[in-house]
Amino acid sequence: MAGQVSVVDKLRELTRNLWWVWQPNDLTLFHILDAELWHETNHNPVEFLNKVPPEKLEAAAEETALHSRIEYAFRRLSEYLANTESWGALHAPALRTRPVAYFSAEFGLHESLPIYSGGLGILAGDHLKSASDLGVPLVGIGLLYAQGYFKQTLDENAWQQEEYLNTKIEMLPIELVKNTDNSELRIQIDTHVGVLQARVWRVEVGRTTLYLLDSNVPENNESDRALTSRLYGGDARVRIRQELLLGVGGVRLLKALDIDPSVLHLNEGHSAFAVIEMIRSRMERDGVPYGEAARDVAAMTVFTTHTPVAAGHDRFPAQLVEEHLGKIREAVHLSYDDFMGLGRVYPGDLNELFCMTVLALKLSRHANGVSALHGRVSRQMWSPLFPNRTEEQVPIGHITNGVHVMSWLSSPMRQIFNRHLGPDWPERMSDTTMWRKIASVDDAELWETQQILKAGLIKFVRGRLVQQAKRRNESAAVIERLNHALDLNVLTIGFARRFATYKRAGLVLRDVERIKEMLASTDRPIQFVFAGKAHPEDHFGKELIQNIAKLSKDPAFSQRLVFVENYDMNVARYLVQGVDVWLNNPRRPQEASGTSGEKVLLNGGLNFSILDGWWAEAYDGTNGFAIGRGESHAMTSVQDDRDHAALIKTLTSEVVPLFYDRDATGLPRGWIARQKSALISLAGRFNADRMVMDYVRNCYLPAAGFQSCAMPKS
Repeated sequence: MAGQVSVVDKLRELTRNLWWVWQPNDLTLFHILDAELWHETNHNPVEFLNKVPPEKLEAAAEETALHSRIEYAFRRLSEYLANTESWGALHAPALRTRPVAYFSAEFGLHESLPIYSGGLGILAGDHLKSASDLGVPLVGIGLLYAQGYFKQTLDENAWQQEEYLNTKIEMLPIELVKNTDNSELRIQIDTHVGVLQARVWRVEVGRTTLYLLDSNVPENNESDRALTSRLYGGDARVRIRQELLLGVGGVRLLKALDIDPSVLHLNEGHSAFAVIEMIRSRMERDGVPYGEAARDVAAMTVFTTHTPVAAGHDRFPAQLVEEHLGKIREAVHLSYDDFMGLGRVYPGDLNELFCMTVLALKLSRHANGVSALHGRVSRQMWSPLFPNRTEEQVPIGHITNGVHVMSWLSSPMRQIFNRHLGPDWPERMSDTTMWRKIASVDDAELWETQQILKAGLIKFVRGRLVQQAKRRNESAAVIERLNHALDLNVLTIGFARRFATYKRAGLVLRDVERIKEMLASTDRPIQFVFAGKAHPEDHFGKELIQNIAKLSKDPAFSQRLVFVENYDMNVARYLVQGVDVWLNNPRRPQEASGTSGEKVLLNGGLNFSILDGWWAEAYDGTNGFAIGRGESHAMTSVQDDRDHAALIKTLTSEVVPLFYDRDATGLPRGWIARQKSALISLAGRFNADRMVMDYVRNCYLPAAGFQSCAMPKS
C-alpha cells in the first residue's frame, strides 16, 4: 500500500478489507466527504466511491484536510495485518499452517453485505472478527446470496411485504477468486440429478478470509443459477442443494485453494455434508477405509448447534438425499441404508427423515450448545442418539455466545472506556477484573452519555417513521405526529428480533388497556420501539407485526409505541445503543442464547428478560431485571399467562420506579448503579473474544490433536 497514490485509490484500498467495519474513525472519513450519500448507499464504501466523481472526492479531501487521516488509517491497517504478537500466535501457533475452516450458511458482517438474516449470521460475523483481532488462523466458508434476505415493508393494512432486491455484486467489498491463468475458479459437484458448479468470492475480514460460493454461472441451468439468490428461500430441494454447495462445495473449495484445515467447525447443521465430503477426500487421498477416515474426520470436527426447538432442525426425505449425495455415498462405500442411518436418530426407522443435526452429531467428536442452559437442553433433546449414556454423559457441552464489542459499541461509550480502562482495554476486554474500574466512572458522565445515545436513537427512529409514512402516502398530520414520536425523558424499552412464535413479541401487549395507562402516565410513562421480520411463510409472525403496527397508529399509542421497518444491522445498532431497557421474553427454554442483550449492556442499557439463553447465567439480581424465576410449564398457555403476569409485575414494581427515582440533581442513582453492575459483572464474560478463546482452548486445539478436550457441561 506504499507509494504516492490518489485519495480515491487509497480509500478504495481501505475498503478491500472489512476491518473498516469496526473502525469508527475510518467510517467517519466517508461521512465527512458526503454524509447524505453515505446514508443513501447503506454505508457501503464501495458503492459510495463509485458514485462520487474522483475529482470531487479529491477536492473534498483537500477542503476537509482528510489526507493525513487517510494515511493514518492506512498505517493502522498495515500494522494490524503485520502484527505477529497476537493472542493466537501465542496460544494457538499450531493452527498457523493448518487453520480452522468455519462453515456457516450466513455471515452478518455489515449491512452493506446482505448475506445474513438474524442471530446465527451475526454470531458468525462476530466470530470471524474476533478471530481476526485475536490472530486465530481461521477461514470462513459461506454462500453469496445475490438477493440476500428480503427487504421488509408494511402496507396500508400493516401487513408485511417482502421485496427481494438484486444486489449489485460489483458494488460489494468482495473480490472474485481466479486461477493462475486468470480464469474464474470453479467448484464442481456431480450428483445423480446433474452437475452443480459455483464460482468463488473472497472477502477480507481483518486477518481472516471469508470465501463465498456463488452458483450464478453460465454452466448451471436456470434453477441452479438462482440457487444462491435468496437466503433460506425455496423448498426442500432448493435447501438441500444450497447445503450441498455449502458443505461439499466448501470442502472442495478448500482443496482447490490448497488449504488443509486441521479443524472443521460447523456453525449449525446446514453445513454437515462437509464432514461426508472430507471423509471421501481422506479415503481417496490416503487409501484408507471408511471407518478409519470417519474416525479421523470426526476427531477434527467441531459442531455448534443453535436450535433448542425440534422443528428448527433441517430434515430431508431419503430420496432427496440419495439424489444429491448418492455419488458421494458410493465413493465412501456405504450402503443406502447405512448412509441414511447416519442422519436418523433410529437408523432402522425407514420413515424417519434425514436430519442434518443428527449427521453432524454422529460425525463430530466436539459438540456444543451456545449457552449453559442450551447445552443442557441439547443433551436432553439428543440423548436418544446415545442410548448407553445418562443424559449428563451425552457429549454436548456449551460455549456461551459473545458479541464482537468493537462492532457494536457506540463511540461515546468507547470514549468512557478509553478514559477509565485505558486505551489498550480492547486487548484486555476478557479480563473480568479490569471492568471493576467502571465503578469509578462519574454517575453524571455515564448518564449523560446514555442520554446522548438515546437522543440519537430517537432522531433515527423519527426519520425512519416519516419515510415509512411518506411511502404509504399518509397525511401531513400523521407525518407531523411521527416527527415528534418518542420522548427523551421517557423510559424507552426496545424489542427487536425475529418475529418467531416462541419469542412472543406481543407478550407485553396482552393487556392493552394496562399498557395504554402506562404509556399515558403523566409522571412515570413508558414507550416502546419494536422492530423485526417474520419469515415469509410465518403467517402468525406476520399477524404479530400487524397487531403491533396497528396499535402504533392508534392516537393513544402513536407517539409512545413505534414499529421500525426492515430490521437490519444498521437499525440494530441504533436500538442496542440507545434504549434504556432491552426486553426479551422467549418461551423458556427455547432461546438458545439471544446475544442482542449483550450488545445493549455494553452501551449502558439494562436487560429485562426471561431467564433463558445467556441471561440465565448472567443475571445476578443487581445487573438488570428478570422476568419470573426460570420456571416453565408443560402447557404453553399457562406459561404465557404466568410470564405475562411476572413481566408486568417486574415492570411496574422494579423497572419503572428505579428509572424515575431521581435525586436532587436529577440523576437516577439506583439505575446508574445497576448499569455499572451490568458492565462490571458481564462485559468481560459475554464478548466474542472470550468466546473464540474458549473455542480455541476447548475445541480447536483438541480437534487439531494438540490437547485434551475439557468442554464445560454445567
